[in-house]
Amino acid sequence: MASPTSIKLDDELKGRVQNVADTHRRSAHWIMREAIQQYVEREEKQEAFKQETLQAWENYQSTGLHSTNDEIENWLNSWGTEDETQAPTCHK
Repeated sequence: MASPTSIKLDDELKGRVQNVADTHRRSAHWIMREAIQQYVEREEKQEAFKQETLQAWENYQSTGLHSTNDEIENWLNSWGTEDETQAPTCHK
């Protein structure tokens, strides 16, 4: 198990955390753990998206393959309809 970590909060923020904890019938510790977990997950997803975007850009720069905005938009607009189409093929 990891060693304990302490977090220093000013009195105003401590009070706000305690109010949320009381409202949700949870401990302040639970609220802080939940908030930190959600923050870390959000940041990890954002970084993964950034890396995926950079990789896609590098792939485009090396191959020139792409789909246009209109092609993607038409495909997405077909979702859930009787005329649903396949994803557009990348081209130069």
